[in-house]
Amino acid sequence: MNGSMSRAEAEEAGEAGFSLVELLVVLAIIGMIATMVTPQVLGYLGRAKGETARIQVKNIAQAVELYYLDLGGYPSSDQGLQALVQPTGPGWRGPYVRDARGLVDPWGHPYLYRSPGLGASPYEVYSLGSDGKAGGSGESADVASN
Repeated sequence: MNGSMSRAEAEEAGEAGFSLVELLVVLAIIGMIATMVTPQVLGYLGRAKGETARIQVKNIAQAVELYYLDLGGYPSSDQGLQALVQPTGPGWRGPYVRDARGLVDPWGHPYLYRSPGLGASPYEVYSLGSDGKAGGSGESADVASN
């Protein structure tokens, strides 16, 4: 043989791989699917963070109630939620939350606390949502215990 491939070998070699056009078509299809799916996934992620914040606010509010049962009063606004993890006086049997990292909302902002709360509530635990500003809607909506 003279070092060149026979016609049968060339045809066989051509059928063994994908052409550049075929690869580009597949990449284009994958890109189109990704652009359709990504907004859905991001929407689910935003809703999941909001739901996580609601659950965490309820858990922190329960910890505040345990604090009340042990000390006979709610933490002051000045003490804030740190009163749940740091001793504040006689009768303190905390920590009332397992980890201080639980006092940070899903967007990385610390949960806020005020005593007395709005209206007739003795306290309020809340998050300002993803934007860190009062008000908002959707993922930016505030989440409060009351």
